[in-house]
Amino acid sequence: MQPEATATTIDSRLNDKRKFLISALNGTGLYVLAYYLVWGLHEAAKFGISSFYHLRGKWDPSRITYTIADNEWWRTAVVAVYGMGPAVCLAAGLVAFWWYWKKERARRGQFKLFLLWIALHACNAVFGALLADTFTHSGFWYVPDWLINLGNAVDVILALLAGMTQLALGYFAAVAFLQAHDSKTVMRYSNRQWMVLSTLVAPWVVGSLFISATKGTYLTVQEGLHMLMMVLLLIPLALGCLNETFESTVRRAQATHVVWGLVVLAVVVALVWRVVLSPPVMFG
Repeated sequence: MQPEATATTIDSRLNDKRKFLISALNGTGLYVLAYYLVWGLHEAAKFGISSFYHLRGKWDPSRITYTIADNEWWRTAVVAVYGMGPAVCLAAGLVAFWWYWKKERARRGQFKLFLLWIALHACNAVFGALLADTFTHSGFWYVPDWLINLGNAVDVILALLAGMTQLALGYFAAVAFLQAHDSKTVMRYSNRQWMVLSTLVAPWVVGSLFISATKGTYLTVQEGLHMLMMVLLLIPLALGCLNETFESTVRRAQATHVVWGLVVLAVVVALVWRVVLSPPVMFG
């Protein structure tokens, strides 16, 4: 091999690695923004219902807790307070996925991937949350426990069904996730493993660590488990991506570049969330 050819090959590989790093950075920014949007809708809905029922509590960066005694709760309030957040998230996820599938998937840019991350986080806020909260007997677990009231065995079965649903949705989301990316280098099937690492694994790992760091001491086991439950979406999603062989998504792909405005916005949103809710906001 001629020196010129060797140099060209090395430059090409370095350029490919650079594109994957850029995709990971942009993807992490989108992951964080979508997380705070979905979590914000969840907590805002919970706060709204709490205000409607004149419940006393506090809202910190990780959760809303209540300062009322157990005997002051009643069935309707429990189901409404702990069910409204997941219901709003489910609606937001369906709208985001519909918007992505019908309007954005054939277009260029980062917005379509943002919509898909919203749909994935919303899915996790329902199915992943039910599974995680059943372990800790908190959050969304209160809804079936108080609504059905058939004992712990039924609650566990419902949680396991939620986890299985999350696994299935993750696998079937693979085609949509692939179509959310424009870069020809990232989408090349021979690079599919790197694509999974840079656009799925890196955003989840780095994004979760960043979110946890900004929450600091306010981070709860419940929220940590919620972030961990994303694995039930991402593992089958990754396997689905590895099995799909198509490479082309848009006719004219945009040049791969860091969207610094997106990255900065993600950092600002996380910091503002922390500052505004610490010390915790009291209500009721």
